[in-house]
Amino acid sequence: MSSLEKIYGVHAVEALLRHHPKRVKQIWLAEGRNDPRVQVLVALAGENRVSIGQAERREMDAWVDGVHQGVVAEVSPSQVWGEAMLDELLDRTEGAPLILVLDGVTDPHNLGACLRTADAAGALAVVVPKDKSATLTPAVRKVACGAAEVIPLVAVTNLARTLEKLQQRGLWVVGTAGEAEQELYQQDLTGPTILIMGAEGKGMRRLTREHCDYLVRLPMAGSVSSLNVSVATGVCLFEALRQRNVKAAGTKKA
Repeated sequence: MSSLEKIYGVHAVEALLRHHPKRVKQIWLAEGRNDPRVQVLVALAGENRVSIGQAERREMDAWVDGVHQGVVAEVSPSQVWGEAMLDELLDRTEGAPLILVLDGVTDPHNLGACLRTADAAGALAVVVPKDKSATLTPAVRKVACGAAEVIPLVAVTNLARTLEKLQQRGLWVVGTAGEAEQELYQQDLTGPTILIMGAEGKGMRRLTREHCDYLVRLPMAGSVSSLNVSVATGVCLFEALRQRNVKAAGTKKA
């Protein structure tokens, strides 16, 4: 079981088999697991000529640090894209792109949840700084429930410089900050948009904030002053999706 990565969980392994089957070298199932969800994996593995083995749950527990659901896959190393991927994605994208930037989010579970939400909301990519940021790990893939195999995660060396380049391509940068005067729901998110979410607790870094065209805040009606970054990301991304759907519906009627 050498240098191959171990990806675990039904959704993560199924997504790999559907989108990147050549990366999957071996699948291990817990002895006695033969339910319909596993049968889907078995069928996909057969279509892609991926061998399947069985192992005791106790043995599988030692392979991964998380709830594997009786499914573990050995795969070739993860793909985290470089900055050039952004240009490639934008070049072939029609309509107004939506890009999520996570400025220093270090918790793997938050990254996984953000990847899942970004994919669900139709984001083009998720961008993170190379340093002091969570990256793709088996835990991230498990939380992402397959989204990590679909939406590109782009790691950049200099986030401020990347934002400048994207602004030159016509994208507007919207940062989230608790002290912003304007609420999220007052901001037009229908155009080419970069949405920036700050790190857990600290928020956006100074240089990142300085590159924002707009700052917005989430209205808080209760006693808490902020939301978990993955929850706040979901609120912001789906507001962008809502606005875009309303605009698209209006265009069709016109």
